[in-house]
This record gives sequence, structure tokens and C-alpha cells, in this order.
Amino acid sequence: MIRWLYSCLMWLAQPLLRRKLKRRSVQEPGYGQWVEERFGRYAQPVSAHPGPTIWIHAVSLGETRAAAVLLATLRQQLPQMRLLLTHGTATGRAEGLNLLKDGDLQAWQPWDTPAAVWHFLVHFKPDLGILMETEVWPNLVAACEYLGVPLVLVNARLSDKSLRKTQRLAWLARPAYAALTAVWAQTPLDAQRLQLLGARVEGVTGNLKFDATPDAGQLAQGKTWRSQLERPVIMFASSREGEELALLALLHDGLARPAGQAMPEPAGVQWLIVPRHPQRFDAVAALIESHGFAVRRRSSWGQGGPVVQDAAAPTVWLGDTLGEMALYYGLADVALLGGSFEPLGGQNLIEAAACACPVVMGPHTFNFAEAAEQALMAGAAQRVQQLTQGVAAACDVALNQTLYQQMVQACGTFTGQNQGAAMRTARAVLKLLGQQGVDGV
Repeated sequence: MIRWLYSCLMWLAQPLLRRKLKRRSVQEPGYGQWVEERFGRYAQPVSAHPGPTIWIHAVSLGETRAAAVLLATLRQQLPQMRLLLTHGTATGRAEGLNLLKDGDLQAWQPWDTPAAVWHFLVHFKPDLGILMETEVWPNLVAACEYLGVPLVLVNARLSDKSLRKTQRLAWLARPAYAALTAVWAQTPLDAQRLQLLGARVEGVTGNLKFDATPDAGQLAQGKTWRSQLERPVIMFASSREGEELALLALLHDGLARPAGQAMPEPAGVQWLIVPRHPQRFDAVAALIESHGFAVRRRSSWGQGGPVVQDAAAPTVWLGDTLGEMALYYGLADVALLGGSFEPLGGQNLIEAAACACPVVMGPHTFNFAEAAEQALMAGAAQRVQQLTQGVAAACDVALNQTLYQQMVQACGTFTGQNQGAAMRTARAVLKLLGQQGVDGV
């Protein structure tokens, strides 16, 4: 009865979803493509395939990058597999294109109505479904259980905040979590929280993001450009709405300075802002200019890189491209962690550490709680309570070569000690499929 009411609400919400997609497509055209897939209508045929069809759902960009790590290991161990890759966001789908091989399939996540999820499963006929990190939808889980499609949650995480929110909907959430075939959590605390929701937690495999390898070409290019500069670069990585405004206000008011030192001229440190969401690139550029700074966008740098030029006003660089985080981290001496200075849970600091870029983060890191604490203990990151302190701490790291080198070395230790999740997860998936990998795992 409860899921029936939920299904009615999801069915009634379909016109609102169409309207939202139409609005989003103005700035991100990907949202306007293949819209009918979200409602279980597919133009692409599905041919027979000799190996198993493994469906991976990676809702957005971060989950897709984590899925890429697992997928590489699965393909190595199970070369005859066919991938079915689904997403919920345009950035995730665009990133997912890079993961496809001949014969693979890609589609939007079906909207969680009984009809849409049924048509999705009947059309694609996956042998196994893998949900990345957090994506548990009641009707999708129920349909998989009814049709006998094993559905697992991997790299699973659940913060205290998310647990409390989900428990308020326990009448709907608990049956969905309990119906999953298996769950493999990132950390023991994630496992405990997921078990409180009734999930069958089969083990703790670690965080797949530790096994991701930064793009070597991008990283080298960023470091080459950095070597040509005379002043350090501080990056606001994956910044969220409100955070850029707070930073620019600090810089404009002259409050950003290393602790105990006089304020350097704004040009003494080069600031680079890389917003989390691409639809905000233009708005952030306008925000930079409104605070009296000139702006130089990555999309205009060309092969020569961010050449420092004389300008009537100090210049702030804007990272307005997708898929180049390794380049930005290679260019930066230190990064402020976006999403951590507002109560948003923080972004992925593991990627920064993998690129040997020290991190300064705010108080809100519940999306990566254990990784944040491990980075602090290793010395790869610092935590502050306010953005003012964060800017001062970042300046300290960038201008103090001894401290900078210590944190760079700590980044390597932090990432190296936490790798191996991809193979552990792949082994669990292969066992569930009743398959043996090429290495006998």
C-alpha cells in the first residue's frame, strides 16, 4: 500500500520532471536528449550477446568516475561482459561515453514508476545490476527482485545526516534497502548505518576513488604550466554556490592573508576558481568581474596555458571546462575543498591527493567523512572552521615550501595506504554472478 502511494506520486510528478529537464537543457543541452528513455521508451535495439550484461548505474560525474575504476577491473577479469551504463545527470552521461566499447549500451536512469522501470528491465535484460554509492529507488529495487535480477549497492556510503533523513521515510526506504541482493560499504561506519536500514551488508571493501589514476597527460601539463609561473596558485576546487561569493568578498576586502602576516597584494597569489556545476560557469565569471577582478577563463587559454598578463585589475582564473580536474590540480599548489565551507558535505578530496595537491577543507565533509579524517591524520589536508581561516591556511601552505613539501609527501602516503577497493569489489561481484575471473578470482 505504501509503495502504491509512492508510485502514484511519482507518476503524477512526470510532467514536473519534463518541465525541469526542458529548463535544464537551456544551459546543458544533454538534458534535452533522449528524454523518453527516462520514461521507459527506447529507440536503441538490444542484440544478443555471448557474455553477461552488467548494468552499472552511476547517477552523476563523481559516481561515473568511481564506476570507471570498477569497470576497468571487471573488464580485465570478465572480458566477455557487456556494459549497460545509466545516469541521472548530463555530466555523468557525457563522462560515461568515454567508458563505452563496441556493443555496450548507455541510457538514462528510468524514472521510478513501475511502468518505466519494468520497461527498462525487460528491454535491456541485465544479468546483474550495480548501483553506485547511494542510488536506491523503491520501485527499481522491487522490480529487480520480482524479475530475479540481482541488484547490489557498491562503494556504498551513508552519512549520519542521510541516515536521519532516510529513517524519517523508513516505511518506504527499509523495504527497498532490505530487498537489495547485497551491499558492500566504503567504511565500517557506513556499513553500520546501512544495516540500520535493513541492508544486507556483505562486507567493507573501501573507497573505489582511491584506485582512480589521474590523467597523466593533464597532470603533466598542469605542472608544466605551474613551473612557468613566479607566484603560487591557490585553487577553489569544485566550489558551490555561495562559496565563490564569500571568497571574492574576502579577496576584495583584503582579508585573505597568511596567519600573522600582512596582506600581500592580490596579485601575490594567483587564484583559480573551478565551479562544481558547469551551468554556473558564466554566473561565476560575472561574479568575479563584479568584485573588481579581471577574469581569464580556461576555455580561452589555448596551448600556451594561463600566461600571466598585465591587467588594469588583479586577475582571477576560472576553470570552465569539464574533465580536466587533473590539469587544475597539477597547476595548483594547494586547493580549498568546495562544498565544505557551506553545509553541503564536501567534494572528493581523494582526487586532489592523488594529484599530490594539498587540501584545506572546511567543517562540512560528511559526504567523505572517513576519507577526510584519514587525510587529516596523514597530513595531506588541514581543516578550518571558516573560509577566512581557510584562505589564510592555503596561503601559508602555498608560501611555505617546507610545509608544502611535507603535505605533498603525505598525499602519496594517504592514497597509497587506501587502495585495493576495485579488486575487492570485483571479486564480490564475480562471486555473485557465479563467474571466475581470468586471474582465478
